[in-house]
Amino acid sequence: MNMKNTLLKAAAESGKILKHNFGREFEISFKEVDSNLVTEVDKLSENKIIEIIKNDFPGHCIISEEAGEIYQESEYKWIIDPIDGTVNYAHSIPLSSVSIALEKSGDLILGVVLNPFSDELFFSEKNSGAFLNDKKISVSACDRIEKSLLVTGFPYNSGKFLPNPLDLFGKFLKRDIPIRRLGSAALDLCWTACGRFEGFWEYNLNAWDVAAGVLILREAGGKVTNLKGEKFNIYGKEILATNSHIHDAMLSIINS
Repeated sequence: MNMKNTLLKAAAESGKILKHNFGREFEISFKEVDSNLVTEVDKLSENKIIEIIKNDFPGHCIISEEAGEIYQESEYKWIIDPIDGTVNYAHSIPLSSVSIALEKSGDLILGVVLNPFSDELFFSEKNSGAFLNDKKISVSACDRIEKSLLVTGFPYNSGKFLPNPLDLFGKFLKRDIPIRRLGSAALDLCWTACGRFEGFWEYNLNAWDVAAGVLILREAGGKVTNLKGEKFNIYGKEILATNSHIHDAMLSIINS
């Protein structure tokens, strides 16, 4: 059985579910705060992805946003976000994605991020480059932060974090550097990978938010660390991801 085929099939089938239910009425529930949503479509998407993976690789471990960890004694772990950008999806904003990655012994080896509304599929296999709809992509060549376009996101319960997310946002804003907020960390990473953005930062993220996008960005020539410039860990909650050229400049501003 081919793991790449399973990955792409799971993303495609999940994408069909997202498109079919988009703009319709569906059940919405809430997590720890009212702005952190989960919809019945999240669960439909997740169930389909897990079903496909379990059918092809029943001995593999799975970790997914809604289902948690489905543990197996295996060197392989599938990391799933059935809808990255659920708030967008619940408000009929077509900026959300399906994100699926595969780790082997803790090393990311496959990743896919699909925005079914724009028909954009980002894919990467370790040491094989990054692709958007089968066309090879690479990060922006821009090496001046003053000419860069950045993207970020704000965590739930943002008042609990230090430095405060708004203070960090303000450091870039005071330098007249344009910033966007899409609402999907997976797309933020992929749009940095294909050169639409030069840099992305956020904290209080989970592995399923970033795993696939991180592999895609690295394979496109980007750089990823934590906000202090230390080695990145997908389970480490914070991320700075850039085209590599402005990485040090962003670190300098973040830690100033």
